[in-house]
Amino acid sequence: MNDFCSQGPPTEFSSQFIDFVPLATESVPLAQARGRVVAELLASPEALPPFARSLMDGYAVQAADTLGCSESTPALLNVVGEIAAGASGRTLGLGPGQAIRIWTGGELPKEADAVVMVEHTRLAGQDAVAVFRPVAPADNMVQAGEDCAPGALLFEAGHRLRVQDLGLLAGLGIATVQVFCRPRVAILSTGDELVPPDQTPPPGKIRNVNSITLAALVEEAGGLPLPCGICPDDFDRMLALCTEALDQADMLLLSGGSSLGRRDFTRQVLAAIPGSTILVPGVSVHPGKPAILARQGNKALFGLPGHAASALVGFLCFVRPLLRLYMGQGPSLGLPTVRAITGQPIFSMVGREEYVRVRLTPQGDGAPPLATPVAGKTGLLGPLVRAHGLLPIGRDVGGLDEGMDATVLLLP
Repeated sequence: MNDFCSQGPPTEFSSQFIDFVPLATESVPLAQARGRVVAELLASPEALPPFARSLMDGYAVQAADTLGCSESTPALLNVVGEIAAGASGRTLGLGPGQAIRIWTGGELPKEADAVVMVEHTRLAGQDAVAVFRPVAPADNMVQAGEDCAPGALLFEAGHRLRVQDLGLLAGLGIATVQVFCRPRVAILSTGDELVPPDQTPPPGKIRNVNSITLAALVEEAGGLPLPCGICPDDFDRMLALCTEALDQADMLLLSGGSSLGRRDFTRQVLAAIPGSTILVPGVSVHPGKPAILARQGNKALFGLPGHAASALVGFLCFVRPLLRLYMGQGPSLGLPTVRAITGQPIFSMVGREEYVRVRLTPQGDGAPPLATPVAGKTGLLGPLVRAHGLLPIGRDVGGLDEGMDATVLLLP
């Protein structure tokens, strides 16, 4: 079974996240709450189910009346009524030696403590039934409050609502939920070499991949992507677009132009945005080393590598934790993990954190899967497509030997 990673981002970033705070909260209808993060403790306002219900078509009985019955010596019970689904059983009494015909979902009478499946009975006259398989108390029924007792804790603040959670809330009559606002994330790709994905690139140009992948990652993490298109390598134009985007966004992702090339303006642009401060000018992480973090109030400004694979890994390591913080979940990666065994020696350079792309191969007899590196340069997407996850290696570790235990972060 997969756990969820509580690991935080690399140290350079995590130490700077301390002053960022979650976004405001809002009330949303239950039908729009899937994937939203609960902003306050939720407790059950009532019992669920509100009454004892049958799980089967059959007969409501007192379990003691069926003790020892069999095909050869059935228990003969008098049928004294019928309860359809949606009908109340409170008006019907059930004494010893009696049964009441009941349908799935029907409310059991107060004296009944079990339901005999109709398949384990046969009629024995107009108002009698023969039971040839005994039942124990609580068989084929649910008690009032068995799912939730009144006042029971449902979800703590920071819980991301799943489909099954919405079903539980609906069953309890909770029609609206107080949740954290979704972070609005402006995404701008930079570079004279970029064209939109739907165009055929002329010589020297490539399609803009990062706007698509980053928007999908933002949405998967729970945010609202605000695509801002492509900006050429022009300082003034880039500064104007970033400043305008931040008027509408809680976070800015600027991909490309974060390294030290002559026409790489990201750091200068982020520093020039009114009210901004550069917090992290770079990180000792591979891939993703050129990543930059700046701040404007409670707004985060990220410069990510232009290489598509590096930008994707950089998002998972740096951006995703802050998105989770904005939504009240704390600055952890929040990715599912699996324990694995290294299938071969894995090299890592001391002094930087490494996120190795690996493919998992199942082993028999319940053994952990083998994690094998997927070779490829950081500018290639193919290795990430073939990979199942990322294997983190600490900056003080000079690689892993074959056969070592490892934790793999599964890719979204």
